[in-house]
Amino acid sequence: MPNTEPIEILLVEDNLGDARLAREALKESKVRNNLHHVADGVEAMRFLRRREGYAGVSLPDLILLDLNMPRKDGREVLAEIKEDPQLRLIPVVVLTTSEAERDLIKSYDLHANAYVVKPIDLDRFIEIVRAIEHFWFSVVKLPQGNGG
Repeated sequence: MPNTEPIEILLVEDNLGDARLAREALKESKVRNNLHHVADGVEAMRFLRRREGYAGVSLPDLILLDLNMPRKDGREVLAEIKEDPQLRLIPVVVLTTSEAERDLIKSYDLHANAYVVKPIDLDRFIEIVRAIEHFWFSVVKLPQGNGG
């Protein structure tokens, strides 16, 4: 029986246009979700560690992580997530404009679960978000209760 609870998604994205695209794409998708958005890596870690205004939040079921952000970039956030026993089981999909091979390799070295190069139009973004959701919430079996 499918889970009817909305999935919790944390979007870590400093570009407001890309964040808006992600929000629209997730609204268009078939999977019920609660999207939480933070604009940089420092806020992402506060959210994930439930500090400074995030005490009552649930841990996300999926993290969509931009690589190039101010204050703390996605590589640092990814490393912290995967080193933390409370957080490391949360799937992290790197969503970035970078097509650089070194960023791809570094992301997988840091245990990213997937690496997706961002599209620029809404239809393509919706297609990618649906594929991510279908894969992570219909195909892959994840442990229940990751601390949330």
